[in-house]
Amino acid sequence: MAKLRTLHDLFIHELKDLYDAEHQILEALPLMIEAATHPELKQAFEEHRKQTEEQVNRLEEVFDMLGEEAKRQTCDGMKGVLKEGHKVLTEKMEDNVRDAALITAAQRVEHYEIAGYGAVVTFARLMEHEEEADLLQETLDEEGEADHILTEIAERVVNVDVPVGEEEADDSDETEEAEEEDEEDAKEDE
Repeated sequence: MAKLRTLHDLFIHELKDLYDAEHQILEALPLMIEAATHPELKQAFEEHRKQTEEQVNRLEEVFDMLGEEAKRQTCDGMKGVLKEGHKVLTEKMEDNVRDAALITAAQRVEHYEIAGYGAVVTFARLMEHEEEADLLQETLDEEGEADHILTEIAERVVNVDVPVGEEEADDSDETEEAEEEDEEDAKEDE
């Protein structure tokens, strides 16, 4: 990597980093959509996938306005956040617990993006790139809204269905076993 000497250099560096991050997210979202079980969560992820495609286009527009090539620079931070989130897809857990974990992972992604876009909006405004700053601010606002939507879904429908502690989880296992025994008894009575 070339030495960063100016705010403009850092700005371009961060834009390339965000450009890569958005592409990584586009690759991860289909897996999250597939893993989610709650319809509202699936829908939120699907809508964010479409929004992320628009955000990639917006970044390409910013690069074009700056006379720069839209080029990805590996975003190791997003790679790490997504790697952590991928564990949610592979670990054994109840569906409602997985949905809660998916929301947590998605919010980590959103917060990472909020930090990155907040920085590039500030850089653009300091360098008086107002049109570019406005486009980037649009994405920053969308990321904040996505985080808010995920919080709403978690608080209203997903987290409320997750057992709170060991006793409650054990009770649900016992309830399932009792229901299975009742079904077996009913079959024997036939």
